[in-house]
Amino acid sequence: MLRTKIYQVTINNVNYGRFVKQQQWRLRSTVATAATNIDSNVETDIAKSQVEWEQAKPFEDLPTMGAFQLLMKFLPGGKYSKLDSSQMMLAFKEDMGPIGRVKFFPGRPYMVITHNPQDFEKAFRNEGIWPERPGSEVSYYHRSEHRADLFQGVEGLIGTNGEKWGTFRSTVNPVLMQPKNVRLYFQKMSQVNKEFMERIRQIRDPQTLEVPETFEEEINRWTLESVSVVALDKQLGLLSTNRENPVAKRMFQALTDFFTYSLEIEFKPSIWKYYKTSTFMKLMKCLDEITDITKGFVEEAIARLEEERKNGMPEKPDSEKSVLEKLVKIDKKIAMVMAMDMLMAGVDTTSSTFTGILLCLAKNPEKQELLREEVKKLLPHKDSEFNESVFKNMPYLRACIKESLRVYPLTIGNARAPAKDVVLSGYRIPKGTQVSMVSTSLLKDDNHYPRAKEFLPERWLRPSKETESGSECPHALKASSPFVYLPFGFGSRSCIGRRIVEMELELGVARLIRNFKVEFNHPTENAFKSLLINVPNIPLKFKFTDDKD
Repeated sequence: MLRTKIYQVTINNVNYGRFVKQQQWRLRSTVATAATNIDSNVETDIAKSQVEWEQAKPFEDLPTMGAFQLLMKFLPGGKYSKLDSSQMMLAFKEDMGPIGRVKFFPGRPYMVITHNPQDFEKAFRNEGIWPERPGSEVSYYHRSEHRADLFQGVEGLIGTNGEKWGTFRSTVNPVLMQPKNVRLYFQKMSQVNKEFMERIRQIRDPQTLEVPETFEEEINRWTLESVSVVALDKQLGLLSTNRENPVAKRMFQALTDFFTYSLEIEFKPSIWKYYKTSTFMKLMKCLDEITDITKGFVEEAIARLEEERKNGMPEKPDSEKSVLEKLVKIDKKIAMVMAMDMLMAGVDTTSSTFTGILLCLAKNPEKQELLREEVKKLLPHKDSEFNESVFKNMPYLRACIKESLRVYPLTIGNARAPAKDVVLSGYRIPKGTQVSMVSTSLLKDDNHYPRAKEFLPERWLRPSKETESGSECPHALKASSPFVYLPFGFGSRSCIGRRIVEMELELGVARLIRNFKVEFNHPTENAFKSLLINVPNIPLKFKFTDDKD
């Protein structure tokens, strides 16, 4: 009996050994086949690219606008002289077609401008390991040359490229891009939002319930206060206790001037690299002001942290640490520059986006009511707190934000310098060529978005049983290409503050809609003007009526 069992075990072990060997052989065979297929696919793709390149038209055949021709159109009385950046790009399209090349100054390389989503995808797919984003040259000059004594080779993300950008980005990504890290700031942002609601009640007219024309400043205060609690773990008191803070007022003005002067230097012919013009010097002064103010905020926060450590205060749990506090433990210089960038880049960008959302909801009351119904289910009371479950169950809110960014985009598009030769719209584009991908005209084009002139948050929702039973399926409203709409950029070079901005907008809009019915009883033509980003161009006299529930 025992001998039989041993024999069976031996047989089983032999069978098992054979089975393992068979599986190992099959795995090796599968891997080898997969590797062969990959190599084959790569070779096929390379061959296709070579054929496409050989059949494409030469770079020199692109519709072209030379430096002298461009300069003449920018002179007083010229076609481009009074255009903002968005209007300028549309004028280029009118003069050269959907793709062309422009030389902004003699001796400088051509920039290719395309309005074709297929080109967008190709440019992004060929961006390389360290995507190069053209532009922001003046901001980089300010940090690498003008204020090199302060930045000392750590210039942040905005104007840098190559390995320097990659090293900085890989350091800050874990802190800023992980959702679980960002959501640690729920309650702190919630407190700022409650103060914003009270401020609206204080400043609105008792009879008309409209806020003053200066409401844009209040939005700026809210955005700076919100980003401050994330970056520095501190409320600056700009909405309530510290309203007369002269430093904040100087910063708001400097940011406004920065975007205005940057349009002249970055988007129009300029000789600043050869001669420092008066506009260039004004821009340097703005950047000095912004740098010194944000540096002051950051240094104050670092001093507070060091004082707490000296006094023997126990280290905070990660759930209570600011971005600055987390990064200081990695690299103090990187922590300082990243916090400065957050304060600098997180005000006007979020304010413009928030304004666009309010305008869309105000002009589409039926959509606003649908949003209010969703918010009320999750926030039973006006002062109810947010939590993880609330945050996960707001699909219509997120759809409203996405649709608002389509209707009122923040920028004219994206830019890259492809790391490899690429064919765009049938033309050979050599690697390293600056490519501007202009989406602003496509977002409201019925060829790319069905019913493009309408505000339809539903186009961003997943199909449900209701849509299957007869109403229009959201998929029927989707874009012609996913590359038409990239409000936060693409790939590894996408907006570093995306998670924070999304949370700030979602919490802010939800709190506001839970408290007020929003109206805007004024024209919305030319609601924004395009500078370096799109900024409000009309008085924001919103009407806020208290919700009865």
